[in-house]
Amino acid sequence: MIEAAEQALSFSRGRTRTDLDSDTMLVMALTRAVEIVGEAAAQVIPAGRQELPEVPWAQIVGMRNRLVHAYFDINRTILWNTVQIALPPLLRQLKAGVGGSG
Repeated sequence: MIEAAEQALSFSRGRTRTDLDSDTMLVMALTRAVEIVGEAAAQVIPAGRQELPEVPWAQIVGMRNRLVHAYFDINRTILWNTVQIALPPLLRQLKAGVGGSG
């Protein structure tokens, strides 16, 4: 999850929301990275989820499911906001959990 989230942030660095309207490769890259975050979240066992109860597991998996099945009907603003607004705090939570559990 951490690696894919970091990749999404890297892909979007120096870019703006309007870039998604003209850069299909950026849309595909961000979509795939967020899908991977969600797929990884779906694989976390209940005990692992209990260690990080502040992580919105169901929302992350739900976003993955929406992206995987939406094909070309992806709301680019929601995708952008997910990367820019939701991923940075998620990364902090995950890194704190990894560091905290040794």
